[in-house]
Amino acid sequence: MKRTSKQRQLSRRSLNQGLGILLAAGAAAPASAISKLITPRQVEGPFYPIDPDAEKDVDLTRLDGHAETATGEQILVRGVVRSSDGEVLPGAVVDIWQANHHGRYSHPRDPNDAPLDPNFQGWGIMKTSGEGSYGFKTIKPGAYPLSFLGGSGWRCRHIHFKVSCPGHKSLTTQMYFEGDPLIAQDLEIVKAPEELRHLLIASSMQDEPSGLPVYQFNIALAKG
Repeated sequence: MKRTSKQRQLSRRSLNQGLGILLAAGAAAPASAISKLITPRQVEGPFYPIDPDAEKDVDLTRLDGHAETATGEQILVRGVVRSSDGEVLPGAVVDIWQANHHGRYSHPRDPNDAPLDPNFQGWGIMKTSGEGSYGFKTIKPGAYPLSFLGGSGWRCRHIHFKVSCPGHKSLTTQMYFEGDPLIAQDLEIVKAPEELRHLLIASSMQDEPSGLPVYQFNIALAKG
Protein backbone atom coordinates (compact mmCIF):
# COMPACT_ATOMS: atom_id res chain seq x y z
CA MET A 1 0.00 0.00 0.00
CA LYS A 2 1.39 3.39 -0.98
CA ARG A 3 1.90 5.95 1.75
CA THR A 4 0.24 9.34 1.71
CA SER A 5 2.30 12.50 1.24
CA LYS A 6 1.86 13.31 4.94
CA GLN A 7 3.04 9.84 5.99
CA ARG A 8 6.15 10.18 3.83
CA GLN A 9 6.91 13.58 5.33
CA LEU A 10 6.65 12.08 8.82
CA SER A 11 8.86 9.16 7.76
CA ARG A 12 11.55 11.47 6.40
CA ARG A 13 11.39 13.61 9.55
CA SER A 14 11.82 10.55 11.77
CA LEU A 15 14.78 9.34 9.73
CA ASN A 16 16.41 12.75 9.85
CA GLN A 17 16.01 12.78 13.63
CA GLY A 18 17.43 9.26 13.81
CA LEU A 19 20.49 10.36 11.90
CA GLY A 20 20.84 13.53 13.95
CA ILE A 21 24.08 12.36 15.52
CA LEU A 22 25.43 11.74 12.02
CA LEU A 23 24.51 15.26 10.91
CA ALA A 24 25.96 16.81 14.02
CA ALA A 25 29.22 15.00 13.43
CA GLY A 26 29.38 16.39 9.91
CA ALA A 27 28.73 19.91 11.15
CA ALA A 28 31.47 19.57 13.73
CA ALA A 29 34.19 19.29 11.11
CA PRO A 30 36.57 22.24 11.56
CA ALA A 31 36.47 24.92 8.89
CA SER A 32 40.14 24.32 8.19
CA ALA A 33 39.26 20.77 7.09
CA ILE A 34 36.66 21.94 4.57
CA SER A 35 37.99 22.71 1.12
CA LYS A 36 36.93 26.10 -0.21
CA LEU A 37 37.62 25.02 -3.78
CA ILE A 38 34.54 24.55 -5.94
CA THR A 39 33.67 20.86 -6.24
CA PRO A 40 34.30 19.65 -9.81
CA ARG A 41 31.32 18.86 -12.01
CA GLN A 42 30.72 15.33 -13.23
CA VAL A 43 28.31 13.86 -15.75
CA GLU A 44 24.76 13.15 -14.56
CA GLY A 45 24.59 9.86 -16.43
CA PRO A 46 21.55 8.28 -18.06
CA PHE A 47 19.96 6.70 -14.99
CA TYR A 48 18.63 9.56 -12.88
CA PRO A 49 15.48 8.18 -11.15
CA ILE A 50 12.20 8.94 -12.89
CA ASP A 51 9.50 7.55 -10.55
CA PRO A 52 7.89 10.54 -8.77
CA ASP A 53 6.30 8.21 -6.19
CA ALA A 54 9.56 6.49 -5.21
CA GLU A 55 10.78 6.73 -1.62
CA LYS A 56 13.47 9.37 -1.31
CA ASP A 57 14.28 9.58 2.42
CA VAL A 58 17.74 9.47 3.96
CA ASP A 59 17.91 5.70 4.65
CA LEU A 60 18.44 3.98 1.30
CA THR A 61 18.95 0.58 2.93
CA ARG A 62 15.26 0.13 3.74
CA LEU A 63 11.97 0.38 1.90
CA ASP A 64 8.65 0.99 3.59
CA GLY A 65 6.84 -2.29 4.20
CA HIS A 66 9.90 -4.49 3.52
CA ALA A 67 11.22 -6.70 6.30
CA GLU A 68 14.64 -7.17 4.67
CA THR A 69 17.33 -4.55 4.16
CA ALA A 70 19.29 -3.91 0.98
CA THR A 71 22.04 -6.34 -0.01
CA GLY A 72 25.59 -5.06 0.41
CA GLU A 73 27.91 -3.26 2.79
CA GLN A 74 26.03 -0.58 4.71
CA ILE A 75 27.78 2.78 4.93
CA LEU A 76 27.11 6.35 6.02
CA VAL A 77 27.75 9.30 3.72
CA ARG A 78 27.88 12.74 5.27
CA GLY A 79 29.32 16.16 4.68
CA VAL A 80 28.92 19.91 4.77
CA VAL A 81 27.73 22.06 1.88
CA ARG A 82 29.45 25.43 1.71
CA SER A 83 29.81 28.36 -0.60
CA SER A 84 33.17 28.71 -2.31
CA ASP A 85 34.04 31.42 0.24
CA GLY A 86 33.63 28.92 3.09
CA GLU A 87 30.17 30.00 4.27
CA VAL A 88 27.94 27.08 5.33
CA LEU A 89 24.72 26.74 3.35
CA PRO A 90 21.63 25.75 5.37
CA GLY A 91 18.64 24.51 3.39
CA ALA A 92 20.66 23.34 0.38
CA VAL A 93 18.97 20.44 -1.43
CA VAL A 94 21.17 17.33 -1.64
CA ASP A 95 19.91 14.70 -4.09
CA ILE A 96 21.75 11.36 -4.40
CA TRP A 97 21.21 8.22 -6.49
CA GLN A 98 23.33 5.15 -7.20
CA ALA A 99 23.60 1.58 -8.44
CA ASN A 100 22.87 -1.28 -6.09
CA HIS A 101 25.37 -3.77 -4.64
CA HIS A 102 25.44 -5.63 -7.97
CA GLY A 103 26.13 -2.50 -10.02
CA ARG A 104 22.62 -2.09 -11.43
CA TYR A 105 20.34 0.96 -11.26
CA SER A 106 16.64 0.64 -10.58
CA HIS A 107 15.87 2.35 -13.87
CA PRO A 108 13.92 0.95 -16.81
CA ARG A 109 16.61 1.94 -19.31
CA ASP A 110 19.53 0.28 -17.51
CA PRO A 111 20.48 -2.63 -19.82
CA ASN A 112 22.76 -4.25 -17.24
CA ASP A 113 21.71 -7.87 -16.64
CA ALA A 114 22.96 -7.82 -13.04
CA PRO A 115 20.26 -8.52 -10.42
CA LEU A 116 17.89 -5.86 -9.17
CA ASP A 117 17.57 -5.48 -5.41
CA PRO A 118 13.89 -5.24 -4.38
CA ASN A 119 14.92 -3.92 -0.95
CA PHE A 120 17.18 -1.09 -2.09
CA GLN A 121 15.83 2.45 -2.29
CA GLY A 122 18.56 3.78 -4.57
CA TRP A 123 17.55 7.46 -4.28
CA GLY A 124 17.52 10.00 -1.47
CA ILE A 125 16.85 13.72 -1.12
CA MET A 126 17.22 15.99 1.91
CA LYS A 127 17.96 19.58 2.88
CA THR A 128 21.06 20.54 4.82
CA SER A 129 20.77 21.48 8.49
CA GLY A 130 21.33 24.93 9.94
CA GLU A 131 25.04 24.12 9.99
CA GLY A 132 25.05 23.10 6.31
CA SER A 133 25.40 19.37 7.03
CA TYR A 134 23.70 16.41 5.37
CA GLY A 135 23.77 12.66 5.91
CA PHE A 136 22.53 9.45 4.30
CA LYS A 137 22.64 5.77 5.16
CA THR A 138 23.13 3.58 2.10
CA ILE A 139 25.15 0.67 0.74
CA LYS A 140 28.45 0.75 -1.10
CA PRO A 141 27.48 0.60 -4.79
CA GLY A 142 28.89 -2.01 -7.11
CA ALA A 143 31.12 -1.28 -10.09
CA TYR A 144 29.79 -2.20 -13.52
CA PRO A 145 31.20 -2.88 -17.00
CA LEU A 146 30.61 -0.34 -19.75
CA SER A 147 30.29 -3.04 -22.41
CA PHE A 148 26.49 -3.09 -22.09
CA LEU A 149 26.51 0.65 -22.93
CA GLY A 150 28.69 0.16 -25.98
CA GLY A 151 31.93 1.15 -24.25
CA SER A 152 34.90 -0.60 -22.73
CA GLY A 153 36.37 -0.76 -19.26
CA TRP A 154 34.51 -0.31 -15.99
CA ARG A 155 32.79 2.41 -14.03
CA CYS A 156 34.26 2.35 -10.55
CA ARG A 157 32.05 2.55 -7.47
CA HIS A 158 30.39 5.96 -7.25
CA ILE A 159 27.41 7.88 -5.93
CA HIS A 160 25.74 10.61 -7.97
CA PHE A 161 24.96 13.99 -6.39
CA LYS A 162 22.85 16.99 -7.39
CA VAL A 163 23.15 19.94 -5.02
CA SER A 164 21.35 23.28 -5.23
CA CYS A 165 20.97 26.36 -3.04
CA PRO A 166 19.51 29.83 -3.77
CA GLY A 167 22.18 32.32 -4.78
CA HIS A 168 24.52 29.56 -5.96
CA LYS A 169 25.07 27.57 -9.12
CA SER A 170 23.57 24.09 -9.01
CA LEU A 171 26.10 21.28 -9.12
CA THR A 172 25.94 17.75 -10.50
CA THR A 173 28.88 15.61 -9.45
CA GLN A 174 29.93 12.15 -8.25
CA MET A 175 31.58 10.80 -5.12
CA TYR A 176 34.24 8.09 -5.42
CA PHE A 177 35.75 5.75 -2.82
CA GLU A 178 39.35 6.00 -1.73
CA GLY A 179 41.31 2.83 -2.46
CA ASP A 180 39.05 1.65 -5.28
CA PRO A 181 41.46 0.03 -7.78
CA LEU A 182 39.15 0.90 -10.69
CA ILE A 183 39.50 4.65 -10.18
CA ALA A 184 42.70 4.81 -12.22
CA GLN A 185 40.96 3.54 -15.38
CA ASP A 186 37.58 5.25 -14.90
CA LEU A 187 36.89 7.57 -17.84
CA GLU A 188 34.65 9.95 -15.89
CA ILE A 189 36.84 10.97 -12.97
CA VAL A 190 39.74 11.70 -15.31
CA LYS A 191 37.61 14.44 -16.88
CA ALA A 192 38.08 16.47 -13.69
CA PRO A 193 41.25 18.61 -13.50
CA GLU A 194 43.99 16.45 -12.00
CA GLU A 195 44.68 18.90 -9.18
CA LEU A 196 41.00 18.79 -8.12
CA ARG A 197 40.27 15.07 -8.36
CA HIS A 198 41.01 14.56 -4.68
CA LEU A 199 37.87 16.60 -3.94
CA LEU A 200 35.77 13.81 -5.47
CA ILE A 201 37.35 10.92 -3.55
CA ALA A 202 36.01 10.24 -0.06
CA SER A 203 37.97 8.41 2.61
CA SER A 204 36.33 6.54 5.46
CA MET A 205 36.52 6.21 9.19
CA GLN A 206 34.39 4.24 11.62
CA ASP A 207 31.27 5.89 13.02
CA GLU A 208 31.42 4.96 16.70
CA PRO A 209 27.65 5.01 17.48
CA SER A 210 26.71 2.69 14.60
CA GLY A 211 30.01 0.91 13.91
CA LEU A 212 29.53 1.61 10.18
CA PRO A 213 32.10 3.12 7.82
CA VAL A 214 31.36 6.81 7.31
CA TYR A 215 32.52 8.61 4.17
CA GLN A 216 32.91 12.38 4.47
CA PHE A 217 32.09 14.20 1.23
CA ASN A 218 32.12 17.98 1.56
CA ILE A 219 30.74 20.08 -1.28
CA ALA A 220 31.49 23.67 -2.29
CA LEU A 221 29.15 25.58 -4.62
CA ALA A 222 30.02 28.56 -6.79
CA LYS A 223 28.07 31.74 -6.20
CA GLY A 224 25.85 32.87 -9.03
